[in-house]
Formats: sequence, structure tokens, C-alpha cells
Amino acid sequence: MSLFKRSVVSEITSHAGVVFSTLVVVWLSVLLVRLLGDAASGNIGPDVVLGLAAFSTITALPTIMSVALFIAVLTTVTRNYRESEMVVWFASGLSLADWLRPVMRVAVPVAAMVAVLTLAASPWAYRQIGEYRERFEQRSDLSKVTAGQFGESQDGARVFFAEEPVKKGDELGHVFARVIDPEWLSVLTASSARTENMPNGDRFLVLGAGHRYDLKPGSAEFRMSTFDHYGVRLESKSTEDPATEARAAAERSSKARSTLQLMEDNTVNAWSQVMWRISMPLAALILAIMAIPLGAVNPRLGRSGDLLIAGLVALLYMNLINLFRAWIGDGRIPFGLGWWPVHAAVLAFAAYLFLRRLRVKAPKNTGGPRPPAPDAATT
Repeated sequence: MSLFKRSVVSEITSHAGVVFSTLVVVWLSVLLVRLLGDAASGNIGPDVVLGLAAFSTITALPTIMSVALFIAVLTTVTRNYRESEMVVWFASGLSLADWLRPVMRVAVPVAAMVAVLTLAASPWAYRQIGEYRERFEQRSDLSKVTAGQFGESQDGARVFFAEEPVKKGDELGHVFARVIDPEWLSVLTASSARTENMPNGDRFLVLGAGHRYDLKPGSAEFRMSTFDHYGVRLESKSTEDPATEARAAAERSSKARSTLQLMEDNTVNAWSQVMWRISMPLAALILAIMAIPLGAVNPRLGRSGDLLIAGLVALLYMNLINLFRAWIGDGRIPFGLGWWPVHAAVLAFAAYLFLRRLRVKAPKNTGGPRPPAPDAATT
């Protein structure tokens, strides 16, 4: 490998690593804030936050890797122009087209990894995310309650708050619960709570000594009662294993189904998901190619304008992929006609940019007087 190719590959790889790590850190920061908020509100369990963060990061890696590769190639080409290194390469007989081979040495492996992620790893990660959420939804109301914080179930119809247990054998200490049914709004307070499994498989939350207050909304009817023990049915016996139910519910999502399953489904939603999975590795390659002419800038001009235009072009490309994906999902265009036009158009645009950069312009005529032709007799 020549000195030129080694230097280009090394610089692109270095820039891609920095950009990739930065984007992953930013993604994880935003994701953890959102997941911790969901855990605090009781939508997910605190014990699954790290697992959901890891699987969600796997689903985001194709986009992050494509963007990191595009920025790495763009910044490498731009830096060579800014620091006038391209003048040295051009004087050595190289042109902008000679950047294609070293850029492809980096882009092809990245596109291959993106293809593996979109076609195999991301569906598996979406299945794991779905199973985590389905298992939490299928857990009992008591298991969703954490001492010291509010928890809700049945879309807010039941709200619980519990303290740490003070007696041995109790799962929770003092419990406060608000229950809404079609006729009554009930408030229950108890000194403790535990779960009991019945012989038929039903599960109950058994409250210790406490009080119940019932109020009928829209009327003055009010009831108050005192109990030594009070049982609340949490879940009935299921004929299917909860883990199996969670897995089946998770696989119903098109994102969680494998590519072969989507093709067998033969629905517009399935084909739109297939289009997205095919488009991501192609987009990684085309963005890397397009970054070469977009990074060819004039060193005398400001750098922000060219980088802004390059970013807008890449953003337009990704939005067009989403637009055609939506059109396939809505049934407006078939899959065979919808998966390739965007890539072909952007690749043609990249070829046009290359031709424009490689074209040698003729010197302009200043309009001054031409020198007289030499006299044949004198020569």
C-alpha cells in the first residue's frame, strides 16, 4: 500500500473512532436519562435499565456507524484541503478519484458490520427489549411496587405506595392504594402486605389490618370499613408460561422479526422493514463516497458553510429513505420500485460532484488584444 493510501486509511480510521465513541456516549446519556425516568415513574423495573440500555444501543449502532463514517471521511478530505496537503498529492499525479480506493478500504468493512447489525443483531435486540417490557407488564401489581415510591398498574386504575416492611415475613410495610372501578373510587390503607398463591394458580395480594374508604363519583354516597385482612386478586392462572407469552408478544413487532420471517409475512409493513434493513448498509457506502467530493473545499473560504451543506445533504438522504419506507408501508409503491431509487439518485449525485471536481476548466479569456502572428518571411 502506498504512502498516500496508508495515510488516508489511518486518518479516516482515527477520526471514525473518535466520532463513533462521541456519538455512543451522547446516545447513552440521553437514553439513560429517559430510561431512569421511566423506572422512576414505574413504567419499567429498575433492574432492567442497564439491559434495555444495552439492547437499545445495539439497535442504534447502524445509524451511529454510518454517520461516524461519513463525518470521518468528510473531515479527512476537508483537512487535507485546508492544510494544502492536496496540492502535494495533486502534484504527485494523484486526483480526487484516487481517494475512492482507500475510502472503500474503511467503508466496506463498516457497511458489512452495519448489514450484520440490521439483518440479524437489531431484530434480536428488539425481541429482547420486547420481552423485558412484556415480562414487566405481566408481573403482579405487588412486584411493581418498590418501597418508598409510587407504582401504578392497569393503566393507572391502581396506584400503590408502600414503605419498608417492619415485621418478619411481610413483603411490604405500610401500604396505601387507590383503586378506580366503573362505580367506585376506593382508597385502602393497611399496616402490611404479602402475596399468596391459591391452589388453582390465582395470586392474591393480602393486606394486613387497615381501612377502606369508598366514594361514588358524582354523588354523596360514601362507605367506610375496617378489616383485619383484605385480599386483592392480582393475576389468574395462565395456561401458558409467562416467558413464552412475553416472547410471543415481542415477536409480533415487525422490528423484532427476522428478515426471513418478514419476507414470509409478505405484508406492506414487513416489506417496509426489509427496505430499511437493506438501505442502511447501502447508505453507509454511498455516504462515504459522497463525502469525498463534498469535502473538497476552497481553503480560502470559510469552513462552516461547506460542512453545513454536507450535513444537510446527508440528512436529506436519510429522510428520503424514511419517506420511501413510509410509502412502502402505506402501500403507495411496491417494494421492488421503492427500495432502490433513493440510492440510485444519491449515487448519481455523488458521481456528478466527482465529475465537477475532476473537470479542468479552460482559462478565461480576458478580452485583451491578441499578440500579432509572427511573419513567415522573418521566421
